[in-house]
Amino acid sequence: MADRVTVIGWDGSPLTATARAALGAATLVAGAAHHLALPEVPPTAERIRLGSLALAARRIAAHRGTAVVLADGDPGFFGVVRALRAPEFGLEVEVVPAVSSVAAAFARAGMPWDDAQVVVAHRRTLRRAVNVCRAHTKVAVLTSPGAGPAELGLLMDGIHRTFVICEELGTERERVSVVTSDNAPDHTWRDPNVVIVIGGPAGAADGGGWIAGRDPGTGPRGWVQPDEEYGGYGGGLGEGETQLLRAAQLARLGPRVGDLVWDIGCGSGAFATEAARAGAAVIAVDRLSDACARTDTAARRFGVQLQVVQGTAPHVLENLPEPDVVRIGGGGAAVVSAVADRRPQRIVTHAATRDEAELVGRGLSEHGYRVECALLQSVELDTRAWTETERNVAFLLTGELLRREAPR
Repeated sequence: MADRVTVIGWDGSPLTATARAALGAATLVAGAAHHLALPEVPPTAERIRLGSLALAARRIAAHRGTAVVLADGDPGFFGVVRALRAPEFGLEVEVVPAVSSVAAAFARAGMPWDDAQVVVAHRRTLRRAVNVCRAHTKVAVLTSPGAGPAELGLLMDGIHRTFVICEELGTERERVSVVTSDNAPDHTWRDPNVVIVIGGPAGAADGGGWIAGRDPGTGPRGWVQPDEEYGGYGGGLGEGETQLLRAAQLARLGPRVGDLVWDIGCGSGAFATEAARAGAAVIAVDRLSDACARTDTAARRFGVQLQVVQGTAPHVLENLPEPDVVRIGGGGAAVVSAVADRRPQRIVTHAATRDEAELVGRGLSEHGYRVECALLQSVELDTRAWTETERNVAFLLTGELLRREAPR
């Protein structure tokens, strides 16, 4: 095992005395090409160009001497420190931090970032990073080759955002560009880069001032809101939108940050808005322009972002990005079948009769989903006289994908 391992963050500023001393004593130095070209790197030291962190960590663990690892920004923030400290390598490290690339990017943009979401985009996580950008007004994306500004822009088709792209921060080739998301794919961007993604109206979910990122405590309490919160914008709620049924649907789907939710037959926008309040990206679909307008109004009222698409399912679904979970508020077995073909992890829908529930359930089973069905009955009471005021009955169906598929 190496006698000593020091991880040095580099943000383009002159190295500190501590960092220079560690480098001067190093018998092995690992880093990117521009790190290894620094004049402070001893000419006699073994040099490792960082590619695979696991491979580099094994070589450092086997080294007999003093090792230094150079990394851009703060190496403890989505950086190499986590990989080096993995139990299989047994490395204890000393860290000399620097300004993180995220902090540097926001400084170049002259913007605060305590209210920003921060995500890492690799090829395997790019889709989830895009979903966070869909759902939140300010996101910093730490990119990688193949998952950069151009790819972000391509996957955000239909969503307008502003990109502040900071390339090669701290170097002589540093460049900061501001483009719209639809124009980002038209350019070639240099690595490494950080993309600040900004857009969408400010609303009730913004601010807070006590916790980094999106404040989960803003807005009214409760996963779901009373029916009257949504029923006053040009029409009442549909049969599948009542408060207790929505609560059950949300509990079954469990939308979360990084997910993309489809709400098909969005009606008043109640479910779509509440899924967005959970931090998920949401595409709300309805064939009626009035329903689309009501959904947009509900989202703005509660300060969340979602995409509203007018069209008739299943045809309108063909060009939508892949969902993680789906609520089907209408359309019957044909829509359920079309959704199941897209292989979301979970599907939830409802039926008014047992025959309809059995038909939908068979369709889900044939597509490889494990089906659960519950008969839900809710009775509203006037507590002044404890008399019944309203009764709702529905079959709640949930399909969970049985076969574990590769992450998308």
